[in-house]
Amino acid sequence: MGVIRLQKILADAGIASRRGSEELILSGRVSVDGNQITELGSKFDPEISVVEVDGEKIKSNMAKTYIAFYKPRGVLSTMTDPENRPNLGEFFNSRNERLFHVGRLDKDSEGLILLTNDGDLTHRATHPSYGLIKKYLIETEGEFTRANIETLLKGVMLEDGMARALEVKVAREINPKHHWIEVSIHEGRFHIVRRMFESLEIEVLRLIRTDFGPISIGETKEGRWRILNTGELNSLFKALKLNQ
Repeated sequence: MGVIRLQKILADAGIASRRGSEELILSGRVSVDGNQITELGSKFDPEISVVEVDGEKIKSNMAKTYIAFYKPRGVLSTMTDPENRPNLGEFFNSRNERLFHVGRLDKDSEGLILLTNDGDLTHRATHPSYGLIKKYLIETEGEFTRANIETLLKGVMLEDGMARALEVKVAREINPKHHWIEVSIHEGRFHIVRRMFESLEIEVLRLIRTDFGPISIGETKEGRWRILNTGELNSLFKALKLNQ
């Protein structure tokens, strides 16, 4: 394998993103072969060097895992929970990798969430500068008009700033006050889609994320997961300007 930068060794092992790994090094929490490393740029061979974080030896994990999971409603977007509430980790106890969830869905929302042990991908996929588009299917209660669509596209002012949808369309009208709406947005602020609809006094009954960038939930059932295929990975890496 040869020598590679220490921060990449940490990211490849699933310890943190590349930037997070740099912060671990600068804070003095990383040692190699018993020597504390506090400067960036050092290179080592992960197959022969003993790398430790906070005194615990890490395992080099060059094999990457990329998972699409349908998060059920009521499940927290965290791998563990001190209060033992339902969380993502419960669905992946049988796997040996240290998985990161890519972004979040609030507890009352459901649908697509990605999990991986690739720290670089995790960082880029959640960074606003890469602008991955998320698509949601929303069940609403209340009158929904063309004016509402235009307002969401133009943007609504929330307490933390302007929020604007990229695309809005009615997927199904059950009756004049009960709709399924498709919304695309590139932002990832807390509860942003719910808050946008609440600002229009439209109640959200159900919120499902169907797409994250080029990845779609497809036929994956609630509470089930699948490994991303080669085509999906190629599209995702291209969108994030990452080399496979």
